Amino acid sequence: MMRAILWCNGENPNLNMISKLLEGATLFGVDGGADKAIAAGFEVTEVLGDLDSVNIADWKDRSNILADDSSSDLAKSFGLLLDRGFTEVDVVGIDGGSPDHILGTWATLTEAPVGLSIQLHHSGGITKRLHPDDGTLDFIIPNGDEFSVFALESCQQVSITGARWNLDSEVLNFSTKGLHNQSIGEKISITTDGILAIIFQS
Repeated sequence: MMRAILWCNGENPNLNMISKLLEGATLFGVDGGADKAIAAGFEVTEVLGDLDSVNIADWKDRSNILADDSSSDLAKSFGLLLDRGFTEVDVVGIDGGSPDHILGTWATLTEAPVGLSIQLHHSGGITKRLHPDDGTLDFIIPNGDEFSVFALESCQQVSITGARWNLDSEVLNFSTKGLHNQSIGEKISITTDGILAIIFQS
């Protein structure tokens, strides 16, 4: 199992969190995120993207230009990492910026290839992508803790069991229907026939 960290060009993440995530992982910078990671004192293996926000000369043999303009640098980086054998990706440096960049980060979860376990790390929590091919997502969080479930595409059969508000093979579209669910201290299981974003608050 190979795990990567992608550092994006948003607000700097919590550095203690980064240090913990780095255990057993390889750190990549997504365009300008690479310079931010270096400035924060971390070693970046390679910078990925169209590289319009970095000085390519500074990176020499540690850069990989992903020139396809039809998708974002983050989306292209997901594909490259899967091709290299990575199966888990933690994404940091995504907070802040313009609304289109924020929504674009969420949109990459629909473009990312099957076979990657993806977690987005925000200042206030973690978003996990659940793809139908991932099977059932099981987790336990403390009683009373909140989580939210958003459909990133039209889903015809979403099931949630073990939570305060459950679903039984129900239709779920991009809406607020799954906002602010709660744990009752039991194992929660989620299945879907479409791509979901599951947000855990820290």
